[in-house]
Amino acid sequence: MSSPYAEKPWIKQYDEGVPATIDVPDYPLSHFLEEAARNYPEHAALIFKGRRISYRQLNELTDAVAAGLAANGFKKGDRAVIYMPNLPQFAIIYFGILKVGGIVIATNPLYTERELEHQLADCGAETVFVMSLYYKQLKAVQRKGHTKVKRVIVTGVKEYFPPHLNLLFTLLKEKKEGHAYTLEPGDLGFQDFLAMGARAPKPNVTVTGDDIALLQYTGGTTGLAKGAIGLHRNLVANTLALQTWIDWEYGKEGFLAAIPYFHVYGMVTALIFAVSIAGTQIIIVNPRDQKDLLSSINKYQPAIFPGVPALYNAINNNPDIAAGKYNIRSIRACISGSAPLLVETKRKFEELTGGTLVEGFGMTETFVATHANPIKGENREGAIGIPIPNVECRIVNLEDGVTDLPVGESGELIIKSPTVMQGYWQMPTETANALRDGWLYSGDIAKMDEKGYFYITDRKKDMIIAGGYNIYPREVEEVLMMHPAVLEVTVAGVKDPHRGESVKAWIVKKPGDPTTVEDIINWSKEHLAKYKYPRMIEFRDELPKTTVGKVLKRELVKEHEEKKKQAA
Repeated sequence: MSSPYAEKPWIKQYDEGVPATIDVPDYPLSHFLEEAARNYPEHAALIFKGRRISYRQLNELTDAVAAGLAANGFKKGDRAVIYMPNLPQFAIIYFGILKVGGIVIATNPLYTERELEHQLADCGAETVFVMSLYYKQLKAVQRKGHTKVKRVIVTGVKEYFPPHLNLLFTLLKEKKEGHAYTLEPGDLGFQDFLAMGARAPKPNVTVTGDDIALLQYTGGTTGLAKGAIGLHRNLVANTLALQTWIDWEYGKEGFLAAIPYFHVYGMVTALIFAVSIAGTQIIIVNPRDQKDLLSSINKYQPAIFPGVPALYNAINNNPDIAAGKYNIRSIRACISGSAPLLVETKRKFEELTGGTLVEGFGMTETFVATHANPIKGENREGAIGIPIPNVECRIVNLEDGVTDLPVGESGELIIKSPTVMQGYWQMPTETANALRDGWLYSGDIAKMDEKGYFYITDRKKDMIIAGGYNIYPREVEEVLMMHPAVLEVTVAGVKDPHRGESVKAWIVKKPGDPTTVEDIINWSKEHLAKYKYPRMIEFRDELPKTTVGKVLKRELVKEHEEKKKQAA
């Protein structure tokens, strides 16, 4: 009997014109930018607070970054970190690093010192581009001497403001909000670095699809962040596949770039995808700033808006939308990722915008999307969608990891695609566990229906998804165990109507310790990124365990949900 996955029933569900496979050319990601600059030199590539940067300007600025790096001894294969939120500088630096043959590491600005230090030490980067807001923390990590960082280039938020905003952003305001900085000896300001690059010769470097473009860090069940190795070819392949999924016109589309560039989902669906079709990105530095986000939609009328459910839900519930203050009807196509999309969120957002919002699925290890619901076809409730072009999927037995399961049965989702990572940076055991015989083992438990739609039914890993961020309980547990009051701890995700899930910790304290819930939460905030720290703490006399001593997390989560129902 043939495997139900070999027949690829999902292809029959593709919208008209979507191919089953696409060729992946052997060119670097910078090809997209150079083509856009050649075809639409004066078209706006980026809009930030009203300041427009054309494709010609963006291409020239990225050339200056590449030349500046080369002039400072940066070589092909060297790593460089981008440590900032969505800013024009991110896009400029990103493509500049790639043009000189460098490897990008995009760091989450919410990282604590401990988290930042691990990532910098692991990737071995000597160069860091940092927003001034995070300069102090970076220098504190650098001074510890556990990383190889020796080249720091600092940029301020106002460097690409339009002139009137730049004047309003006074020194007093800069100091108050933490943007003011004084360069330490040996460090460079970004504009001086660009000026140096503009005078330097263009680096003589050949970059192909088989060169490494990215180390994208993801958590792990061990609690250590792992760098997924992405080739230019992997990211080009995913971008071209996304191009087949959404209707677009070259040089005509506006993208709302609100999802963070440092997250692989935002990096591919906003930054790279937009550049690949010579689109205009409207950059939102802080997606929680609803006024900036909604006024930007109202003013620039973007059509494509990649995001996460929490972002769409916030717009749904904004009273200014109901009052008709903003026109958001330009939005035509949205793919939601990083967390489950509730049916009610989808329904209301589509009602408000007149556009289409579909759920998708992807992993850091696949750079990024592997599944999406059709834009025009059927969207099945609860489904992550169907595999996009070039993606093969199977559901295999959890026991042996190789036997294909029948339609409707749950097992581990495994994926084969030209977008799949090459492995984890300097982690051969983790790589061997994840990549087997050409297949990526996702760690997610899923099933496929008769039409080829896939559904995530559980997680083999204990990962928590809160507000679109991946959080690994083991890491939170290890940090909490550092607290002197904690004897035992376990961490899991519990349902949250706004964030999808929230982090909850169940703690057994040392006998007689007076530490309060508030004490633990405040301490956690100092040691974990804002999205990771536990929102809820429950003190217990003991944790329920199996006969072999494994904590019964699901029992605790079930108990939590039952208590919540009783209290309602």
